Amino acid sequence: MTFPIHLGKIVAAALEEDLGRGDITTDACVPADARGRCVFRARSPLVSAGGAILAEVFGQIAPGTVFVSDLVPDGSALAAGAIMARVQGPARCLLKGERVALNFVQRLCGTATLTRRYVDALPPGSRTRITDTRKTTPGLRALERLAVRAGGGHNHREDLSSAVLIKDNHVAAAGGITAAIRRCRDQAPHTSRIECEVDSLAQFEEALAAKADIVLLDNFDDAQVEHAVAINQGRAILEASGGITLERVTRLAEIGVDVISVGALTHSAPAVDIGLDWEESP
Repeated sequence: MTFPIHLGKIVAAALEEDLGRGDITTDACVPADARGRCVFRARSPLVSAGGAILAEVFGQIAPGTVFVSDLVPDGSALAAGAIMARVQGPARCLLKGERVALNFVQRLCGTATLTRRYVDALPPGSRTRITDTRKTTPGLRALERLAVRAGGGHNHREDLSSAVLIKDNHVAAAGGITAAIRRCRDQAPHTSRIECEVDSLAQFEEALAAKADIVLLDNFDDAQVEHAVAINQGRAILEASGGITLERVTRLAEIGVDVISVGALTHSAPAVDIGLDWEESP
């Protein structure tokens, strides 16, 4: 998976946070010339993500002296006990990067693993997309979005400048759905679709009449979603969001929504259990 250059800044900030004033324990008890080899091992079933971040951590701590090998591709399903990567080099460097590397991959693998569960809940052959939202950890959006893709999901808009999405507070401030859509249509580039969030079937019909390209059905129950699909008749892309549980995914896809957006993929994914085990002691 592509590793954008700016993600190196995220790793640098994490290392500064943990290692900025040094590691008094490692420097005190581990000889400077000691070397070792260790493995990142899954301690529970997971979907891998963040391998490039792991390599970046050690690359920044000790450029050219710590070597990462046997790194599994992002998106790989790993059983408990499987090796995600090997690292070898100066023992002090391995120890200094251990926690930062684990923090990243445990979190990102957690997001990828949860995303895969949602994707796997789609009916066979379904064209419905599972996407994330902007409910991401401040500063870590780029990494979490990589993890969602590793799990087989898709990304929603990157940021506020990348797409038009009229939310309920925009509607309130603009004086209604029709006015908000009309103004966005007048101002947005011709290449930009107009998406509008609605929280009732009456608002849905208004958004359709105003020719929204995409309508986000916010906290609709299954019966309301089914009604909206019947009214829509393919006129707008339909996105279901809010109150999306794993148990609802199959039914929503069967009803016929185009997109199911799930904030939990990034704001509530539990970190998975990954350990760093020594294969060769210093």
